[in-house]
Amino acid sequence: MTTMTAGAYHEETRTSWLPMIAIALGQMIMSFNVASLPVAMGGMVKSFGVPPTTVATGIVAYSMLVAGFVMLGAKLAQRFGALKVFRAAVILFCISQIIMTFSPTAATMIAAQALCGAAGAVIVPSLVALIAENYTGRQQATAVGALGSARAAAGVLAFVIGGVLGTYIGWRPAFGVLIAASALAFVLSFRLKPDHGRPDVKIDFIGVILAAAAIISMVFGFNNLNGWGVLVATANAPFNVLGLSPSPMLIVIGAVIGQAFLAWTRRARAAGRTPLLALEVIDSPKERHAVYALFAVVALEAALNFSVPLYIQIVQGRSPLATAIAMMPFNLTVFFTAMLIVYVYDKLTPRRIAQLGFALCTIALLWLAFVVRNDWSEVPVLFGLVLFGIGQGSLVTLLFNVLVTSSPKELAGDVGSLRGTTQNLAAAVGTALAGALLVGLLSTIALSRITTNPILTKDLQSQVNLDNITFISNDRLRTTLEGTTATPQQVDEAVLINTEARLRALKIGLLIMAGLALLAIFPASRLPNYRPGEIPADEDVVDEDTPGSARRPT
Repeated sequence: MTTMTAGAYHEETRTSWLPMIAIALGQMIMSFNVASLPVAMGGMVKSFGVPPTTVATGIVAYSMLVAGFVMLGAKLAQRFGALKVFRAAVILFCISQIIMTFSPTAATMIAAQALCGAAGAVIVPSLVALIAENYTGRQQATAVGALGSARAAAGVLAFVIGGVLGTYIGWRPAFGVLIAASALAFVLSFRLKPDHGRPDVKIDFIGVILAAAAIISMVFGFNNLNGWGVLVATANAPFNVLGLSPSPMLIVIGAVIGQAFLAWTRRARAAGRTPLLALEVIDSPKERHAVYALFAVVALEAALNFSVPLYIQIVQGRSPLATAIAMMPFNLTVFFTAMLIVYVYDKLTPRRIAQLGFALCTIALLWLAFVVRNDWSEVPVLFGLVLFGIGQGSLVTLLFNVLVTSSPKELAGDVGSLRGTTQNLAAAVGTALAGALLVGLLSTIALSRITTNPILTKDLQSQVNLDNITFISNDRLRTTLEGTTATPQQVDEAVLINTEARLRALKIGLLIMAGLALLAIFPASRLPNYRPGEIPADEDVVDEDTPGSARRPT
């Protein structure tokens, strides 16, 4: 297979799509798992007796483990063969789902998600390598697009299956479905082409430690911004330095360790050793900006996917099925857009598609901020979700394809690990920030209203914990106030403040997300102007920043 020119595909013999089913299932079981967690939020809150942010910690634990160890997974795939490690990881994933399905406590649930993340760290990079091994030419580009569609399809199925089962049976059977799906993926994997590992590939364990430490430190920092304090340490913080919260310190420490990882990787490459990540996959500005854009869109998606179920199930007290119905237009739009966007590649450049995609996301979030009320099924809100789905679905597939087409086939595993690290770090950060942002906004708005309200006296305020304000339903608030000396008038006033503060916090949160989506247009404007094709196989890859030049992987 030779390097493609823009917009041109080689003549090729078509390969059966049956192997792609196994590859797509590998993507779907991971996506289904993480998409099912927000749907199961209400059920888990009741089963485990924990706040919604604890369920978010499960999402963060999964994404953190994938992001932290996906580069190690890529090297394992290269050394032992993508097919072998794929099968082993699917078995581990199946075991984690058994633990998840029967988890008795929230801690067990979080541990099961961490185990899922360890399996996902191996599955993610192996998927790209398996596509490169089994498909070429236009089929390969279509397969890459199908991988994005599989992710979106899993999100749709998670909301439908999780919504129905969660409403009529419970949240556990939705994860039980993944036990069977994992077994099916394992069986179908025997239809994939056998590959052979490269025993000469060495694993950089110092790089593994640095990468994992950087990501885990940053994610822990972001995930505890609300509980430990954004700047000033709260009473819940495990420690403080001169009153400073450990959260921002962990974020800074993670960033410093990340720079140390890059420096170590360059040093390893210069010494002739095999680095944990081949930096050739991000050695041009266009590739780096593709990574920035991918991080932005996945973080925005994660924030929205946490915010909507939080509001529907916890605030409104509605069922998981109601969540599924409210989110269905969004998930269907992402699915079809991710699948159909490949047909636009011959007409628009990646730069133009990405700019339009982020513009749609910005408009959609602004629209939602102004039209959202207390009913997510309203037509204006559904329109905003569909608009965001078009932008998000097109961006995820496009940006992944840009990264894939920029590197030779032998670096496909590194592209897969880069994609996995970026997407899962973004999902963890997006979910953590959404929780911290919304709870922080709610606390600020509610406190300002409570402390200045003459009806809610100081005596009543002293009977409730105002230091730990979070999203609760009005019914639960009434139940809480029954244990105080609150009069019916005071209860009604507190419920009114709760209702207005929750909605205002959501609106401001959506406005902030819209601002972030607008800023993401800048890295999108640095994407290449050529149309995506297949994964290059030659060692020479044209550097778009220097016309006529070529860069050769070392």
